[in-house]
Amino acid sequence: MSSPTEDNTDTTSPAGPSTRGPELAVAAFLLLVAGMVIADSLRVGIGWADDGPRSGYFPFYIGLLLLASSGTVFVSTLLRWRQPSPVFAERSQLKTVFAMLIPMVVYVGGIALLGIYLSSLVLIAYFMRRYGKFGWPVTAVVSVGVPLAFFLVFERWFLVQLPKGPIERLLGF
Repeated sequence: MSSPTEDNTDTTSPAGPSTRGPELAVAAFLLLVAGMVIADSLRVGIGWADDGPRSGYFPFYIGLLLLASSGTVFVSTLLRWRQPSPVFAERSQLKTVFAMLIPMVVYVGGIALLGIYLSSLVLIAYFMRRYGKFGWPVTAVVSVGVPLAFFLVFERWFLVQLPKGPIERLLGF
């Protein structure tokens, strides 16, 4: 019997996806990474040379630990498949995550097309207007000023070339 102050979380609620899918996806991804680490370690050598361990010695064992741990999560998730699973995230929480994720994915793709400075300008302006509710003057100053500051620091001061797009090429950079 539950009291009114107890947390009555319904683990079968259709409020959002269960934890099974994310657990399996992450475990499968880590199994793949572990397999790549182990394979590459075997390629470069996992034994001992005259001067100590070969290049793949430590990564090989890290790969084995990753394989064992992610394999354990994968198998235990499959074995608990018929049991009720708690909700991974409610739909409103996922909506918030995707509201941030989608612009960031567009930003990363925009870097390849427009360069990092113009893409950063657009991303900063979008977030300031959409979520910060800032006016256009403040948005313009910050969204132009931040990429400009990064340009001066990285390109001029540290002499580090960052991805450029058509605007920078038109300006001669």
